[in-house]
Amino acid sequence: MEFFAERGRPASLAEISRHFGWPRSSTFNLLGTLANRGYLYEPRAKQGYYPSPKWLPLINKIDQAAPIAPELQELVQTICERTSETTALAGISGMRAVFLCAAESSQAIRYTAHVGKTVPLHATATGRALLAQLPQQTKATILRRTSFERYTPTSLMSVEAVEREIALSLNRGYFEGNAEYSRDLGGYALGLNHRQRQLALLVAGPFGRVAPMKDDILRIMQEEISRHVPDAPTT
Repeated sequence: MEFFAERGRPASLAEISRHFGWPRSSTFNLLGTLANRGYLYEPRAKQGYYPSPKWLPLINKIDQAAPIAPELQELVQTICERTSETTALAGISGMRAVFLCAAESSQAIRYTAHVGKTVPLHATATGRALLAQLPQQTKATILRRTSFERYTPTSLMSVEAVEREIALSLNRGYFEGNAEYSRDLGGYALGLNHRQRQLALLVAGPFGRVAPMKDDILRIMQEEISRHVPDAPTT
């Protein structure tokens, strides 16, 4: 779907096979199955495949089953406006955090976040705010399977280091990003449990800009959480 959204026009079997590096036989079988199920069609004979409208009701149904509540969308937008920094709401997707809702700062130099962007759980304030909400056994399993890559000089490089940082964050009441995944990027995150969904709320931007604003950012986050989702406990 990302391929077709970016391409914006039909693609032949050969083009799809070449783009993804798939064997032609496997690509033929996959495209044939999708076409037979009505998910792909040929707008013009022999000129390539394109997604059919059959995807739309499925996507809408998925979204309606577990939507991002309007109050959460308003929360993200309001915090972004008050802090002038990029604000995002994330959930867990396997070994990573995925942004479910985001509002980008209007400043020229800013943290870029979009819906669907993923970041490592262990190496970000967002991810650690999510890990902290998991049962101990689940959290331990994820950390054991984590590949500790040194993204920046401040990256946490062991299970023990991540566990210590989570404990410190819970004790002080917020999670802090210290350019551990992206150089020169800082941010503050709070774990948010909304309607039994484990989420993390993040405000992030250039480290030199957000660090002096830490107290103001955290105060604004708490004020807006109390106003928009007063029944959602934070960690």
